[in-house]
Amino acid sequence: MLRFLTAGESHGKALTVIIEGMPAGVPVSQVFIAHEMKKRMKGSGSGGRMLIEEDKVEILSGIRFGKTIGSPIALLIENKDYKNWDVKMSVDPQPKEVVESARVTQPRPGHADLTGVQKYGFDDVRNVLERASARETAARVAAGAIFKQFLLQHKIEIASHTLQIGEIKVEKGYSFGDVKKTYENDPEIRCVDPETSKSMKELIEKTRKEMNTLGGIVEVWAMNVLAGLGSYVHWDRKIDGQIGQALMSIPSVKAVEIGSGVANISKFGSDVHDEIYYRHSDITKRHPEFISGSQRDSGSESGMTTERSGYFRKTNRAGGIEGGMTNGMPIVVRVYHKPISTLYKPMNTVDIFSKEPVKATVERSDICVVPRAGVISEAMLAYILAKNFIHDH
Repeated sequence: MLRFLTAGESHGKALTVIIEGMPAGVPVSQVFIAHEMKKRMKGSGSGGRMLIEEDKVEILSGIRFGKTIGSPIALLIENKDYKNWDVKMSVDPQPKEVVESARVTQPRPGHADLTGVQKYGFDDVRNVLERASARETAARVAAGAIFKQFLLQHKIEIASHTLQIGEIKVEKGYSFGDVKKTYENDPEIRCVDPETSKSMKELIEKTRKEMNTLGGIVEVWAMNVLAGLGSYVHWDRKIDGQIGQALMSIPSVKAVEIGSGVANISKFGSDVHDEIYYRHSDITKRHPEFISGSQRDSGSESGMTTERSGYFRKTNRAGGIEGGMTNGMPIVVRVYHKPISTLYKPMNTVDIFSKEPVKATVERSDICVVPRAGVISEAMLAYILAKNFIHDH
């Protein structure tokens, strides 16, 4: 079974990844990995941490002569900022005065801070916030770069774009081709529409000046996914459930939508379900691309057939998944990020020692993660698809 595990704290020495179950013989390019890591590093709304880090991925095991060899893959990402935190994050015992001076006692509303302290009985919020930090997602992106390269051997492509920031959202139509180009065309926002991108960037800069934070929606597509991944037999093998869990595990994500799930709930069934057709000849041919909009048919490509079966749908409101299985249409998932919990004008909280009202601690943070968050969702979707592909084949 394909699985991966990450380790490391935000200001610790490094982040590490272990990937187990990757088949032998998969080509792995370090240039590809570096490109994926770059997507996560900078974008409009990012904080100062990415001015320090390089996020270079070192491959320690599992790959030889540019291909996987079937053994566990180990990856390492050095934290350059550790040199500024080596005492506060020391693995060795420290004098009492050092421990007390490094202690954080003002938990942030909306973060794991207080609940983590309550769970483990800590007297220092830093024990929680270091691992709960979104810095951990750099390790996921590194792992995702491996999963993506596996999927590309089977012609499965994954891309994402910024659909909404605050109340500003994309209203024009777009295709998967447009989505794939957003990083190269618009590295700051990653929006398919230049005018909407400009408005989003202006809102982020306004919010930065106000020392507040913003959330939004990332939309992720997976193309050329064959029908039948997942299962209708067992609840824990339904692929939409797996996707939902994987994407909900990303920090700041509070909701996941597959296809037009939210819009569908207010419609009649006849306006929701994707009718089924069959092409009797030339079944591998694809008709001209359907242009999708954020409130239309969730990434359908008109006339796309299910992996050489001849069956196809003209719409894709189901987002490529029916009955817990992929149906051969593009997988389209929307990932909803709440505003970041660290505000430079901190909110009210309670000191965990004195129990007196105080302002929350301020950690270096982003104003808006949405432009950089897409590649994290891509990585997690790639993991779920690769895991199911290996299991079913």
